[in-house]
Amino acid sequence: MRADQPGGDAASPLELITMMRRLNVELDRFVERFAVDHGLHRTDLNAVVVIMDAARDGRPLTPGALGAALNLSAPATTALLNRLEQAGHVQRTRSETDRRKVELALQAQAIALAKEFFTPLAQHLSASLEEFGDAERQVIHRFLTCSIQASVAARGASAVD
Repeated sequence: MRADQPGGDAASPLELITMMRRLNVELDRFVERFAVDHGLHRTDLNAVVVIMDAARDGRPLTPGALGAALNLSAPATTALLNRLEQAGHVQRTRSETDRRKVELALQAQAIALAKEFFTPLAQHLSASLEEFGDAERQVIHRFLTCSIQASVAARGASAVD
């Protein structure tokens, strides 16, 4: 029986970490194609994801919060937002609750481009996840949550003061 089959030997932590690294590389290659096709930097794409996630969570995102999320200086964040705004992907608006604050929003064009490009990936990943039962997907969810937390912790532990 193969190790990746139910009832087979469990993969070692090293094997799982290696597979996560390979998945990360493949996803990076996929995303890089989108970046090249649309003249964007990788940081630009990361910014779009951070803005999209904030909108999905219903929380306003300021340029300062974006810069902190991406570990960018204020000038680098401004340059990034200028590029994204010039390309028609991002809009800076005044907060409705505090007019002194600027908030970021994705333009419909950016959402449409991302949806067009990333839908095939989402479909393939969804199809692969359908091969797992509810209990297995709960374990995958727990594993991914723990892995994200471990990555954040490692990044914090390796920060140079």
